[in-house]
Amino acid sequence: MSMPTIRELFDLSGKVALVTGGAGWLGTAMSEALAEAGAHVVVASRNLEKCQALAARLTRGGQECIALKLDITDEANVRQVVDQVAERFGRFDVLVNNAYSGKAPDLDEATGDDLIASFRGNTVHYFAAAQQAAGHMRKVGGGAIINIASMYGVVGSYPEVYVGFPVNSPVSYHACKGAVVHLTRHLAVYWAKDNIRVNTVSPGPFPKDETKREYPGFIERLEKKVPMGRMGLPHEVKGVVLLLASPAGSYITGQNILVDGGWTAW
Repeated sequence: MSMPTIRELFDLSGKVALVTGGAGWLGTAMSEALAEAGAHVVVASRNLEKCQALAARLTRGGQECIALKLDITDEANVRQVVDQVAERFGRFDVLVNNAYSGKAPDLDEATGDDLIASFRGNTVHYFAAAQQAAGHMRKVGGGAIINIASMYGVVGSYPEVYVGFPVNSPVSYHACKGAVVHLTRHLAVYWAKDNIRVNTVSPGPFPKDETKREYPGFIERLEKKVPMGRMGLPHEVKGVVLLLASPAGSYITGQNILVDGGWTAW
């Protein structure tokens, strides 16, 4: 048996991938990575127009990328969209659970309902999409599920970083992202027998451009917490997502890979 080449290991030609929140800040980079590797990519979120624009840009040659509207707070809709993808393309190979919906109350003002809302708009829809996708993946001999969590699902934040700025690190976000990390491990060990790999990618500080422009002092504080001394750029999540989605990551499951510039290594 000949050893596959690097090009073959990272090739997703003919595969079908769904990216929730696929036209967002990091979601766009993830969708691009999968499309550039040859996959048919379904970009899904509440903003259908934005998803359609990205899907049109990603479509090339015999490769087709489409957009679907997705309400991640509606479990039935999440499952329906997964089924739509499988029906449209006749297979389902890669799921990237990336979308997030939740409030960001200050710690002293947060309520149990705020936590429930974040779990519903993140952990619950991740599970629903993964469970629904797994059924379709079994029909094609396996697949890859990538859950997007956060370094804040692993470590607490530095309270002093947020003092004086209208941004915070909500307890609801920390709680639901920590749950995603462990949900991944649980699904991985149960579905390994079906050749369905389940992994987490936990980005570190990847602030949007508007945040950088509006709060440069806040960004400077964050940079001091990063060994690499800078913020992450969206394209820096492309490699790890492709690794976990492709045959190159065929022996990786149940893992949480942090892409944080060394933040959690201190």
